Amino acid sequence: MQQHAWLPKLVVAPSFVIGLAFVYGLMAWNGVLSVSASRILPNYEFVGFEQYLRLWDSERFRVALTNMAIFGSLFIGGAMAIGLFLAVLLDQKIRAEGVLRTIYLYPMALSFIVTGTAWKWILNPGLGIEAVVQRWGWETFSFDWLVDPDKAIYCIVIAGVWQSAGFVMALFLAGLRGVDDTIIKAAQIDGASLPRIYWRIVLPSLRPVFFSTLMIVSHLAIKSFDLVMALTAGGPGFSTDLPATFMYAMAFTRGQIGQGAASATVMLAMIAAIVVPYLYSELRTKR
Repeated sequence: MQQHAWLPKLVVAPSFVIGLAFVYGLMAWNGVLSVSASRILPNYEFVGFEQYLRLWDSERFRVALTNMAIFGSLFIGGAMAIGLFLAVLLDQKIRAEGVLRTIYLYPMALSFIVTGTAWKWILNPGLGIEAVVQRWGWETFSFDWLVDPDKAIYCIVIAGVWQSAGFVMALFLAGLRGVDDTIIKAAQIDGASLPRIYWRIVLPSLRPVFFSTLMIVSHLAIKSFDLVMALTAGGPGFSTDLPATFMYAMAFTRGQIGQGAASATVMLAMIAAIVVPYLYSELRTKR
């Protein structure tokens, strides 16, 4: 009887210890570095909030935060809107649903590195859309967003939405398939149109799916690194920097470990601002 009591704990203990050490331990170490004088190598001289003050005075970090706001809002909104539209479309039991679902889901099977590389070719003015359209006869056509510092961030939005919309569709489609058909049939008998049924009945019932999807996509937006590095590498200049690429540049290419750690702590705070309220609401609901 005693063996049954401690055996599950013994099995779980190694993964718990490893997670505690390599996740929360490294998070704590990052917090220590963010208030230290670390540069090329860790230096544990305490400097208070100096690294954070330097961070907020950095024009590059302010650009990264601005880009995060632009990319985050358009990426989250675009992926959820297109994913929901595709889910509603497939929920109509159309022909070749399996084929279409596979096509829509396929981008999610690719890594962000592959997606970024593919869209770098597609959006390259000398190789992609602009070159193709000009060869078709429209010689004045221009689509040079990838090399325009003011528009390059929108290229990342396009690639990110293309990658994630299918995943969002799968989440919403699972939620739609869980809605009771009798409710929809009763509304149809009462004379309600299909758009009104979805707007008044079906979509409000998907509130938990909306919230969970928002958490997942927001998390992807904040952590976006490989997509940016593959597509623009933060350029032209640093016009498409995001907090993740800024952190990498400071910590690993410019020898500013303290600055990188401070920016990583800011990213952690951004993720916590999303995840903690979600966990609180979930736990409160269960109670």
